[in-house]
Amino acid sequence: MEERDERYTPSELVGGVVAGLAAGLVVAALFQRGKARAAARLISIADQPARYAMQKATNDKVALAIETIYEPALLAGKRVLVTGCNRGLGLAIARELQSAGARVVAAVRTVSPELEALGVQQVITGCEMTSDAAIDAMVAQLDARSLDIVVNNAGYFRTERESVLDGTMDFADELKTIDICAVALLRVSAKLFTAGKLVAAGAKIAMITSQGGSIAWRDVQSSNGGDYGHHMSKAAANMGSKLLANELKDSDVAVGILHPGFNRTAMTAKYAHIWDVEGAVDASVGAKRVCHQINRLSIATTGEFVNCEDGLEIPW
Repeated sequence: MEERDERYTPSELVGGVVAGLAAGLVVAALFQRGKARAAARLISIADQPARYAMQKATNDKVALAIETIYEPALLAGKRVLVTGCNRGLGLAIARELQSAGARVVAAVRTVSPELEALGVQQVITGCEMTSDAAIDAMVAQLDARSLDIVVNNAGYFRTERESVLDGTMDFADELKTIDICAVALLRVSAKLFTAGKLVAAGAKIAMITSQGGSIAWRDVQSSNGGDYGHHMSKAAANMGSKLLANELKDSDVAVGILHPGFNRTAMTAKYAHIWDVEGAVDASVGAKRVCHQINRLSIATTGEFVNCEDGLEIPW
């Protein structure tokens, strides 16, 4: 009699072969998708002057004519909390949201005349991003209604460049920058979520970070190092945001990690000499780009690191 291995039945053997082939097909499909994404230029490029030149050459509507594709009506009636919106890009985002018909809650350290003039639904002052007590107080001042969108925009950027070679390192400032630009994003988001302020269907958290947090791009954008606190804080912000996206996806809260693009603000004024060659835009345009990506954000795209200049992903 022919001996037979009794550990597997013929049907199990066939099933195993089929499963193996299926796994192989999945791997092949993922590989082909990766090739297709690269071929379709779904990944943004690090060289900013070259990126801007390509945007002009291809008439990139996200970069050059955002108003033709952005749909502000999608934000009408949404209750949106924006941090750090008393000036600069944050103020422009609040203004754009207000213009779109959103119900804006401004969370700031101090109010500005420009913010007061917007007439937003609520202004909460004293929001020191590094203070647990201050953020607890901010949450306590919100009414029982849920937020549809949170825009974590508050940030900090040291004016002077840090350099080991120049002897200008400031380790205390690095810790301050990381707290404001990375930990605070989680501090605000976690406290709002825990307090039940993010239970609206399809709630979204937009993390305003930076391309400066891409380690993969440092050889192109920071080939001579420097600005340690800024870049470390943005890398930390991106990691925290990705982890948050993974943790909250089953709660139907989407997290977007957004580089807002190169905007002409007081924070970037030290780069004014390259604004034109690198395609820096007025903050009002940058705000529309950010709001466009917030509209596109969903559970299907949660945790993606997106360049608002062109809508493409940024490598980590």
